This record gives sequence, structure tokens and C-alpha cells, in this order.
Amino acid sequence: MTHTIFIDGEAGTTGLEIRERLEARTDLELILLGERRRDVAARREALNSADAVILCLPDDAAKEAVSMIENPSVRVIDASTAFRVDPAWTYGFAEMDAGQRAAIAASTRVSNPGCYPTGFIGLMRPLVRAGLVPAGHPVTVNAVSGYSGGGKAMIAEFEAEGASTAYRAYGLTLKHKHVPEMTQHTGLSRNVLFAPAVGNYRQGMLVEVPLHLSVLPETPSVERLHGALLEAYDGQRFVEVADLDETEAMTGIEPEALNGTNRMRLHVFGDRGGEQARLVAMLDNLGKGASGAAVQNLNIMLGLDEATGLI
Repeated sequence: MTHTIFIDGEAGTTGLEIRERLEARTDLELILLGERRRDVAARREALNSADAVILCLPDDAAKEAVSMIENPSVRVIDASTAFRVDPAWTYGFAEMDAGQRAAIAASTRVSNPGCYPTGFIGLMRPLVRAGLVPAGHPVTVNAVSGYSGGGKAMIAEFEAEGASTAYRAYGLTLKHKHVPEMTQHTGLSRNVLFAPAVGNYRQGMLVEVPLHLSVLPETPSVERLHGALLEAYDGQRFVEVADLDETEAMTGIEPEALNGTNRMRLHVFGDRGGEQARLVAMLDNLGKGASGAAVQNLNIMLGLDEATGLI
């Protein structure tokens, strides 16, 4: 059976990545509007005739697109932040919970997670659920992404001839739009302190959570933190937890190692007998952090092997 797919916003960074992952597949047929992609009537027809729609639009445009869908059988994946904390939408992080895949499969409205939140939630949700980090604990997350995460304008800025920016911290108002998503889906009751940055490389990211173990209940060891992550992601294809021995032997970690994949690797750094830990998630901001996750969710929603078309 061939499924019809419409990517609304296919010319954007995420849309192009998703199209690249889908167009070679024989089990899918893409509805392509070409020069008619800004024609409202053409978009409306495509939004209502496809088996599944992937929205790669700014928040307001995504909301408008959803309002145009009248066909109740159309399945929607939204890559914006518009619906990520909306209880009427299913959060599309398949590995987040034991029942999350089933919820995604049964849903017609799935919100694709953000790239930074994917790393943060991947690290912190199992620890909060295990009681190792209290829900009210003040948590800081530091992160750096390649400039492709900023879209076409930032890509053009960093790739312009003579561009010299090496690294830029942003989100300095501490009101980044990812904060509600990161807080809600980890089970935290206090907003996280999010400190994002962009580096002078195209894609790949590191998301880091530093923890003072001595101020947590029972002062959990590095081994207990690592064990909670291992238990949470046992048997997962796209989320892996690095071995402690491997992590201890590392002298550095770089953000581009998983580029081009839908994988995420979690590390627990720290002295096994000490009182501090550094939790680090590595992923491709355009892979597991965006287009790869969207394709994974699409596969689940269509009843296909979730790894189809992904590495």
C-alpha cells in the first residue's frame, strides 16, 4: 500500500531534510506543489487529500494550516513549537515512555519534539521518574547546536564570505520558547534554566545537564544515574546509553559524531565516588532533533517499521 504525504513548508531546512529522507521510498508518494506551494487553494487541497501531513512552518502558520484541515482521517505531524504542550496533541518522542509509541500510533495529531528538548528530556525524564532528581529541583541545561538549527537566515549568516563568528550564546532573556516543553515533559515543576548557544559548524548538538549529587536525596551515585538511563532505554534502536567505562576513557566529546542519523547517545560523566555529574546528550539537531524524528513518527502513525528510511 502506498501512502500519500504532503510536506507543508518543504522549502525550509527541516522540510528539505524530511523530503530527502522520504522521496526515495517506494511505499510513499509525496504531494509536491512546486511553485504553487504558496497558493492557499492548492495547499488546502493537499492538506485534506494526503494520508499524512508534515508541517514545517512557523508557529502561527502551523496553526493556520491545522485550521484548514477538514478531513478527519488526515494524520498530522507538526514540527513547530505550536502544539508541544497542548494536551490535545501527542508528544512525538517515541522513546519517552513505555506507552508513547502506542499513543503516537493511535493519534491523528502529533507534535514533533524540539532538538534541545529531545536531548534534555532524554536525560532528565528517567531520573525524575526514578526519584533521583526531585520534581522541584532547580535544573540547568547548557547546550550548543550547529547553525542549521537557526534556519535559512542563520545558515546564510554563518556561511557568508568573511563571516567570523565562532560561537554565540543566546536566549539571554531566559524566556526561550523551548522552556515549557522541556519542563512539562520531564515532569519537573520548576522551569529549567536553559542556556543555549550556537557554534560555527553546520549541524550536530550537545545538550548538557550538570548535577550536584550531594544536594539530591540520598546523594545518588554516577552508577545509579547511569543505571536509570540504561533501564529507561533498554532495547531502543535510536537512543543508546554509553558504557561508563567508555565514558570515563573519553577526554572530550564533540557534537557532530551522529550527524546524518536518527540516533541519540547519552553519557554520564563524573567521578564514581564523587559528588558531581555531567549528563550529556549527543544528537543531530536535523536528525533525531527534527527531520529524523518526524520520519520515525510518520512510520509509527502509518503502521510501518519505525526505522524505515532511517539510520
